[in-house]
Amino acid sequence: MRQIFGMTGAAIAAMTIAAPGFGQETARAAEPIGLQVAQDPSGTLGIVNLNGRTRTDGPFFQSLGTNGRSCATCHVAEQAMSFSAASARDRFDQSHGADPLFAPVDGANCPSLKQEGRSAHSLLLRSGLIRIGLTLPAKMQFTISVVHDPYGCAMIPGTAGSQPTVSVYRRPLPTTNLVFLSGVMFDGRETIVPLNNEQTFFANLIADLTHQATDATLIHAQATQGPTANQLSQIVDFELGLYTAQLRDERAGKLSAHGAEGGPFYLARQPYYPGDNDSLGADPSGEPFDANGMTLFDSWANLHPDGDRGGERDAARREIAAGEAIFNSAPVQISNVRGLNDNPALGSPVSFVGHCTSCHDTPNVGNHSLPLPLDIGTSHSALSDMESDPAITAALAQLSLPDLPVYLINGCPSPFAPGQPESFYTTDPGKALISGSCSDFNRVKGPVLRGLAARAPYFHNGAAADLHEVVNFYNERFSMHLTEQQKSDLVAFLNSL
Repeated sequence: MRQIFGMTGAAIAAMTIAAPGFGQETARAAEPIGLQVAQDPSGTLGIVNLNGRTRTDGPFFQSLGTNGRSCATCHVAEQAMSFSAASARDRFDQSHGADPLFAPVDGANCPSLKQEGRSAHSLLLRSGLIRIGLTLPAKMQFTISVVHDPYGCAMIPGTAGSQPTVSVYRRPLPTTNLVFLSGVMFDGRETIVPLNNEQTFFANLIADLTHQATDATLIHAQATQGPTANQLSQIVDFELGLYTAQLRDERAGKLSAHGAEGGPFYLARQPYYPGDNDSLGADPSGEPFDANGMTLFDSWANLHPDGDRGGERDAARREIAAGEAIFNSAPVQISNVRGLNDNPALGSPVSFVGHCTSCHDTPNVGNHSLPLPLDIGTSHSALSDMESDPAITAALAQLSLPDLPVYLINGCPSPFAPGQPESFYTTDPGKALISGSCSDFNRVKGPVLRGLAARAPYFHNGAAADLHEVVNFYNERFSMHLTEQQKSDLVAFLNSL
């Protein structure tokens, strides 16, 4: 059973009963319990701080660098501790581009572009993307070249014989619900010590988050020196106290009503350990994988109308429960996924039937409980003749793909046909830019799914403008054959997380 930072389970239960503001859709803070609520496109988001009322004078909210940024620049409470592309557009308009979010170092398409020009920030404004410059590893099993460079900085030459820097563009991950992590950053580059053992989990998580906070200050805030040990401790303690989830749905009402277990208070009580319900059979408890990993809204499956608005409200609640059942049980035809179909633990199957929870196995959280970065196809290029898998091509056609640089990878064997060479195109080589290994190409982690409604767009590259596009992508990519009603139910469930 996982530790609760700062409070006991009984104390959280008392908070649940006492919490005010559940029915309100305006941002506010409830000081005694550290609850903040904010309206989002689907209803109301809830952010619980187990350390008490959030103080905005701590180092998380301070500019510790040279460009005016703080952690809170990209990790906004009202947007589930990330930020939405819509909010970025509002901030640009209100500040005329002067907001620190748009610092050219990574808030512009290329670092040489001026901060004030709107076109210089098109990827951030349209898709919520931050530029990540990654220096190529000294030892690589592959060669990489640029075939599409829309902004002129896809690969920046190194100096004094150093390796070139590759530009990839990614969404900021939420700095909340961190006690469920199995990897830090999409490509795991800040997982300095592993998060795969219950005995070392919390000490290692603190070490990883401390390292991440240091790098973020030096790189994204362009600090001349790292934060002090005290500042880092305060940042990490603040982050570890945060739990964020949808609190209220505009149609279904309170997501904790009638026995449901939605919202951040239940999330803060969710037991967890590394490997919990691992879909590859590595749960250290010895328990087999249970595809019914989401149980938040089981009690809503057979609701009957209650009161004047009960018919409409209960119908919305049944839709959410139906979406949860689809998430748990709808067949997913898994093929050509790096990390699964080439995985010896599964026997490297050409294809197999899974479920959404095969990749999102952590109960009621939705990420993978052990490190398992995957290539589901979102980094593949939709440019003409660059994708050979028709299912991936059809899936990419469902998305609002940003115009990203495209790289050609040579020198790697096919993971699905051992011994046969394969060249392929990608907009983000993923973990391979850290490890230099062919086996890591395009593989990125799946994030925690809670608080989705407040932080569109989705996928690591912001390719899905909304959750309808997410569902349509998966429906095509994995031959789910969902009806329009099933798609709508699944979106309703995802919006309620």
